[in-house]
Amino acid sequence: MSDERNETAPDPAPRGHGEVAADSVARKGSDSTSGPMARACGEPADQPDGGVPSPGFAIGGIRIEPNVMLAPMSGITDSAYRAFVKEGNPGAVGLVVTELISVEALARHDLKTHRMLSYLPHERPLAMQLFGAQPARMAEAAAIAQDLGADIIDVNCGCPAPKVTKRGGGAGLMREPEVLRDILRALRRTLTIPYTVKLRAGWDDASRNAVEVARMAEGEGAAMIAVHGRTRKELYSGDADWDLIAEVKSAVRVPVVGSGDIMTAAQGVHRLQDGGVDGVMIGRGTLGNPWIFREIAALRRGETPPVVSSRARFLAIDALIARLAAVLHPATAIGRARGLGCRMVKYVHGGAQIRALISRAPSVDAMRAILQEHAERAAKDDLAA
Repeated sequence: MSDERNETAPDPAPRGHGEVAADSVARKGSDSTSGPMARACGEPADQPDGGVPSPGFAIGGIRIEPNVMLAPMSGITDSAYRAFVKEGNPGAVGLVVTELISVEALARHDLKTHRMLSYLPHERPLAMQLFGAQPARMAEAAAIAQDLGADIIDVNCGCPAPKVTKRGGGAGLMREPEVLRDILRALRRTLTIPYTVKLRAGWDDASRNAVEVARMAEGEGAAMIAVHGRTRKELYSGDADWDLIAEVKSAVRVPVVGSGDIMTAAQGVHRLQDGGVDGVMIGRGTLGNPWIFREIAALRRGETPPVVSSRARFLAIDALIARLAAVLHPATAIGRARGLGCRMVKYVHGGAQIRALISRAPSVDAMRAILQEHAERAAKDDLAA
């Protein structure tokens, strides 16, 4: 059973998370790495997880340590979620990446898009991920992101969503590597910070060209290659092809990071040890287990990760929803909170029933009341056991 000494209900508005424009957040954000998720787990968030040096690598001149990263997820990895994950996994997350950002909207100085690039200082190092298919626009948007404080610019070549690919962006670039080449050349002329690419295996089984695209990207100055081991056509079906990811690693000299199907800490350690990569990115696996990074760190030290109680899980989800409500417009917050809450309770005992309750909740406060009620029920069940 986990240590639940500090499993208290989180503050409704975590300190340092008021909504701030991206050009001022680095000055106004909190430097604290303590947060409700870490408190709910019964350990001090301001202490690194362990103290044992972790393997890492460099992206340009930026050290990524440990070599386990939070993958970009559209509609999920905003500043609230990134900080939530980092605070719950102290010292165990080497890099976080923003959700994908439209270069067209950013170059037009769309206020909503600029706000999507808000961040807190303790999220660093931070990669800002951009999508688009126009080299000049990509360079313009990347320059804005650099000025807003990005440590790294990542070019999305993997998003399979039709609304992205139909305009040539995301995984659409896997079908037009010459456009990606021109984008990278434009970034080389524009940026002083490193830039990276995130690829898929290819567009479909007839064009599994990740190796060739990775070689080209390295030649055009990409400082890291991340590969999701599925084609665009596969979306998220079947199994990620880690053999192909290893082929990409063998074909280039820059660091290669693998992504796909890491849902448990044991799977993460397996891919780090046997996947033939320099590091791993974890996305969907964090929704079911936000503590996966610290669990990987524990396994790499030869320790057994502590069991996270159901009460701690409910409190952590409640803390994240409170954070979203503190930084987003109410109309936006309720949709984002409902989506994340439903995804995350899916992995808790009795999750189907709780998902139904959350999906019908009329407000964020109502969602939080549901989660807090179930947290207390879980605590009583633990005592009875």
